[in-house]
Amino acid sequence: MHRALRNLSFAVLIVGLAAPALAVEPDWRRLGDETADFLGDVLRIDTTNPPGGEIAAANAYARKLAAEGIESEVIESAPGRGNVFARLRGRGGRPVILLSHLDVVPADPRTWHVPPFGGTRSGGFVYGRGALDAKGIGAVELMAMVALKRSGVPLDRDLILLATADEEAGGKAGAGWLVQHRPELLGDAEYCLNEGDHIHVRNGRKIVQVAVAEKTPCWVRLVAHGESGHGSTPPAETAVTRLVRALNKLRRHRTQIRVVRAVEAYFAALAPLEKPPLGDRLAHLQAALDDPTFLAEFTRNPRQNALVRNTITPTVLEGSAKTNVIPAEASAQLDCRLLPGEKPSDFLDELRETIGDDGIAIETLLSFPASSSDPDSGFMAGVRQMAARELGGAPIVPSVTPGFTDSHFFRDHGVASYGFVPFVLAEDEEKTVHGANERVSIENLRDGVRRLVTLLRAIPSGS
Repeated sequence: MHRALRNLSFAVLIVGLAAPALAVEPDWRRLGDETADFLGDVLRIDTTNPPGGEIAAANAYARKLAAEGIESEVIESAPGRGNVFARLRGRGGRPVILLSHLDVVPADPRTWHVPPFGGTRSGGFVYGRGALDAKGIGAVELMAMVALKRSGVPLDRDLILLATADEEAGGKAGAGWLVQHRPELLGDAEYCLNEGDHIHVRNGRKIVQVAVAEKTPCWVRLVAHGESGHGSTPPAETAVTRLVRALNKLRRHRTQIRVVRAVEAYFAALAPLEKPPLGDRLAHLQAALDDPTFLAEFTRNPRQNALVRNTITPTVLEGSAKTNVIPAEASAQLDCRLLPGEKPSDFLDELRETIGDDGIAIETLLSFPASSSDPDSGFMAGVRQMAARELGGAPIVPSVTPGFTDSHFFRDHGVASYGFVPFVLAEDEEKTVHGANERVSIENLRDGVRRLVTLLRAIPSGS
């Protein structure tokens, strides 16, 4: 009897040694509060681009990682342009990259009810420029890495954290620079998780939208010339009036409706979630848009409109510095976004034809080809598992976003990149991105870290 017990005890010991260590689940609520504290600190660092000055924020990331025993490297792509890299070792599978950016767009404090760089907590939210785009995302990604480190149980894959400079200006001094000059940091990474889409609520139901494709920028500058002079004696035409006429033609111009394959698939995936007749129309969107009544209704929604045509948005106007001086030059910058598959050269020809003035020069400021990732990859399988565990089996919809991100740099490098932020965002929260009173709920920060850890554990092991 005693011998049998000894043998049983020995067997139990052997099994215990052979079994993998169990993850120590953190106090998610406390971890969420820690995330909010870290985010508040980073929001107080003004990284408005231009000029950026992301080095201070990169150093804040590095200090937090060092406190957790995670080595990191702060990399300057140019003086003051800081990027941070960290790697958490796993069991040898191909790495997953967690990507965010440290720079933010300008914020006019006159339109905010709290200081835009105050990192203020109020009413269950953390306020500040970058709270959603993208310091809040970076904080959740960093704290997910911290949670995995604290658990003591490695992932099947290495986990790479990248928080970069310059995304808001195209990423050439950030992600683009790293991919070009420090490709060894990426190793043989298989997937990259970046900003792009999130968890929506549609007809009272949560829907997990993961961006697999994006529109691409074709930012241009229109330049008009004319005689300078005194504002009291204007000639028949000036650089300013010439520019205004060109802008008015573009304002009245309607670009062609075109349903590209990725957009068609996106709305077809949404169709079963809608009641007839809308569901039937979304299932066959190209044919439905031939109906002028439905076309007007569909394109009344700005996001939907942007997904079925190229868009032209005047944003920056420059002319005289004084009211009574007629300038010799006037210019306008246009934020144009092209559907996947569009050729920038064809679009520029369309602009020239619409303007119909050879005296208006068109300069390209930013342009690169569109890219996409596989909607049926192992990463997407991990998203489905996360949704099953965390969101009651919410449906997964591969989406196309009207904006662009740094994902194309990584896709071009052979890393499948996906745009997904594990936040549930209401429309009024979404509208604060690049707007006034940008904010993220503390609830989203708490749940976001847990959802991201669940997702990273669920991604099938790489080769």
